[in-house]
Amino acid sequence: MTSNLLAIGKSGLLAAQVGLSTTGHNITNVNSPGYNRQTVQQQTANANYAGYGYVGTGTEVSQIKRQYDSFMSTQVNAAQSSTSSLDAYYTQISQIDNLLADSTAGLSPSLQDFFKGVQDFSSNPSSVSSRQALLSSASSLTSRFQGLDGRLAEIGDGVNSQITSHVNVINTYAKQIAELNTKISQLTVDPSLAPNDLLDQRDQLVTELNKYVKATAQPGSNNTLTISIGSGQPLVVADRSFELAATPSLTDPNRVEVGYVTGKTVTVLPDNALTGGSLGGLLEFRSGTLDRVQNSLGKVAIALATTFNEQHKLGLDLNGDLGGDFFKIPEPVIGGDRNNSPTSTTELSAKISDPSKLTGSDYRLRYDGSNYVVTRQSDGARTVIDPYPQTGPQTIDGVDFSISGTAAEGDNYVIRPTINGAAGLQVAITDRNKLAAAAPIATGAPVANTGNGKLSAGSVDSAYLAAGNQLSSTITLTYDKASNALSGFPAGQAVTVKGVNGASTTYPAGTASIPYAEGDSFSFGGINVSMTGTPANGDKFTIAPNTGGVGDNRNAVALASLQTKNIMDGGKATFQGSYAETVSFVGNKTREVQVAGLASKALLDQTTNQQQAVSGVNLDEEAANLLRYQQAYQACGKVMQIASTLFDVVIGLGR
Repeated sequence: MTSNLLAIGKSGLLAAQVGLSTTGHNITNVNSPGYNRQTVQQQTANANYAGYGYVGTGTEVSQIKRQYDSFMSTQVNAAQSSTSSLDAYYTQISQIDNLLADSTAGLSPSLQDFFKGVQDFSSNPSSVSSRQALLSSASSLTSRFQGLDGRLAEIGDGVNSQITSHVNVINTYAKQIAELNTKISQLTVDPSLAPNDLLDQRDQLVTELNKYVKATAQPGSNNTLTISIGSGQPLVVADRSFELAATPSLTDPNRVEVGYVTGKTVTVLPDNALTGGSLGGLLEFRSGTLDRVQNSLGKVAIALATTFNEQHKLGLDLNGDLGGDFFKIPEPVIGGDRNNSPTSTTELSAKISDPSKLTGSDYRLRYDGSNYVVTRQSDGARTVIDPYPQTGPQTIDGVDFSISGTAAEGDNYVIRPTINGAAGLQVAITDRNKLAAAAPIATGAPVANTGNGKLSAGSVDSAYLAAGNQLSSTITLTYDKASNALSGFPAGQAVTVKGVNGASTTYPAGTASIPYAEGDSFSFGGINVSMTGTPANGDKFTIAPNTGGVGDNRNAVALASLQTKNIMDGGKATFQGSYAETVSFVGNKTREVQVAGLASKALLDQTTNQQQAVSGVNLDEEAANLLRYQQAYQACGKVMQIASTLFDVVIGLGR
């Protein structure tokens, strides 16, 4: 019995000693990241049968239990992933917001200064100073476009650098988790008796991994974890880790994409496949905001330059020549490959034909084995190239696509119509005498006319530039009262007449006389004139080449009017309005991400507090446990002391 009592005291003493060690371990790791509180689980030792019943033999420690809640940990990791993603997004987009919102460094002041220069030029077209001022303001405008785009490009380079850095960190964490999986598996004899401290280290690595990319953890055999990312790509399976790779895009060498490494093959993952974490935030920012802003800025630059060029070509410069291009416009950027197929000889070209229909989106062109399909990246809208082989360019959103050669399945191209629009914009004219302020035609009427008919000053459109339409001699229109018609229009050109009610009639080339009604507009060969009043029989009106029109400002006025015309976005916005929409988008998106980030941070704090309430170390609680185990230790020692005394009595009886 004495022996039994000694064993019972000893078991309690050992259990209390384990409790003290565990409590001390908790206290010393109160500030260790990822540490989960541990508790001692005791159970009654097997009793001995003594005829009159079972006599207890003390206690034993059954388990050092880790206070871990997988559900709460999953919530913390999800909140961490979302918070890190929004923080990374906000850090990047706030740079663009500050850039565009700056009233002195933004595009708006330069646009206003440029068109002020155009207006001054139209007010005094023969002035050398106003001409030079226009060239200077145009140069300042292109510099501002280039400066804004350059800053956006710097942000893009920074994103590339961070993507590469994040991929390396993710690979490092994956390797460390796999190594811990190996150690934990080797030390796990019984699933309930796992190495708690190693489990804490691994779970902390999973939490850290979620700061960079959303990672899903699933329990495996022998206390291992399987980690997957993206759309289910495994990152860690038992003792094996897989890698991501930062690789240059096949369609844009200046763009770093994330690939999944399988053997020696790197499969590029779509940007939307990797969500959450700072890596997901960077990818979402680049595709959702940075690309859009660069494209939108380029869209404004290209639309402004194209429409200004088109109007400038319709004027006469001081040398009497038709105007040329005022701006140099960059071509769309095309990147891609032929899938390394020896049978593919595809050649692709793209040209902007209608800047008013530009969407600011990129386009992906793929050959699926039967058709070439153009996919608009902003919304996924698909357009089939039909027919193929082409008989002529196919226009999609204001861009002419021309494809030739033999296609092979897998041919893949990315067309970026406006991405280089701001960076590549330049002023094409350096000679102020080549600024075309005058209109190429002049109208008049002999003083001998007796009626009150008046012919407008006239204008020309793009058709005037076609071969054979430019005036080389005077056109004389004669009014016949009997037929109420005008004659003398060029025999080789059709004439379109538009009345004040909006109705129009086209008369074929060679029509001898054209009926007249007051207020009619006449268009032929790119020339547009209108007539008011009532001419007398035999009255004549002339349309002639404009010679010596140094003070003529009609084309300059037309150039200045472009500032307030709704040219952009399908004829719904001005240049300033389209840029303002981009500024508004960035401002609203910045605020949206900021608010979402604050809400996500609050959720992270809440879930972390809930998780710590279960798994964290409470020093007050541990202090109470120290006293409890100390008292148990002392009491068990007393039991052993009594057992020793009783044993001495028994020994004494035998002497």
